[in-house]
Amino acid sequence: MKSRAPRDRSFHKATIYDVARHARVSVFTVSAVVNNNSHVSHTLRRRVENAVQKLNYRPNLLARGLVKRQTHTIGIVVRDIVNPFYPLLVRGIEDAAHKSGYSVLLCNSDDQRDKEEQYLELLLSKRVDGILLNKAPGALSSSLRQQLAEAKVPVVSLMRISRDLQGDAVVTDDAKGAFDAVSHLVRIGHRRVALVSGPLSVSNAKARWNGFCKALERAGIERERELMVEGDYHIDSGYRAGLSLLPLRPDAVFLANYLMTVGFMKAADEIGLRCPEDFGLASFDDYPWLSCFRPRLTTVELPKYEIGSAAVRILLERISGKRSRRALIKLTPELHVRESCGFMLRRSDAQDDYLSPREKTYPASGATAFQGVSQV
Repeated sequence: MKSRAPRDRSFHKATIYDVARHARVSVFTVSAVVNNNSHVSHTLRRRVENAVQKLNYRPNLLARGLVKRQTHTIGIVVRDIVNPFYPLLVRGIEDAAHKSGYSVLLCNSDDQRDKEEQYLELLLSKRVDGILLNKAPGALSSSLRQQLAEAKVPVVSLMRISRDLQGDAVVTDDAKGAFDAVSHLVRIGHRRVALVSGPLSVSNAKARWNGFCKALERAGIERERELMVEGDYHIDSGYRAGLSLLPLRPDAVFLANYLMTVGFMKAADEIGLRCPEDFGLASFDDYPWLSCFRPRLTTVELPKYEIGSAAVRILLERISGKRSRRALIKLTPELHVRESCGFMLRRSDAQDDYLSPREKTYPASGATAFQGVSQV
């Protein structure tokens, strides 16, 4: 008969009872120290903490969650993880959550309402403590709204607000970002400015459309409807917009996100037009690698990391009961002026007539931010 091999104790997972025996205290005392929810003397607390560290004890978070009705997890649903906008936003979420002892579950809706609802139902079944939602176009179903209400799981909206989600939200001032970019295009001499917007069924696309219109109105320029195209924030819609707009020979174009800019520039290349020689361009979203391409893009930078960290802060305040009133946090974007707008081509002795004091040239030794505008 074969003898049983001795158990490899190196794989033994320490339990709360092991910690109690090692620290020579009761299990109740260990629980109180680990959960930090009771007064324990300094001496006993040090003994327990030393035992926890020595035994590499990890509390059973699931069991604690069942008792406290918390799992210390946050669900995130974003529209399109392929979009380069999201990694830094998610990093801001993860860093802030980890700092507060929370883990994150990331879901990708692919901008599809049905898939979004499936993931929201999954997160509810996983008993997450809260959800950060970057809403896909379209309203939530009544059944899902009821599930969210019954579960009492707080939801913080990211980048978009929706009629069927009246809770907390963290957004950017998209109207101001668009206004600043288009105003800059006009001030350097562009008169026929085209627009490729996002889907007007979502709030931030409407805001960017309104900012575009306000900038032209402020400059006394009448809108040309044939130069205004609705896209969907994806590359293909930017490409189609380029094929329809560029033959009309606008002076410049404002695109509501980076992916549509990629498609638009592809169309320009096929048609044989060059930026900024044939048309100026400004876009939403900025990324470090854009400085490697020519022309360098004039962009409206969104504080992606700060959006994520602010959303976690609001969500944890809601989870802990510290927040009772609705929070609507609106972060300010920043205009980065580079060659694609045609700024360098229009430099002349009359340059100061085109530019506001905020947009005049600064030393080339580094990026200069001044009242929301920088030249980099």
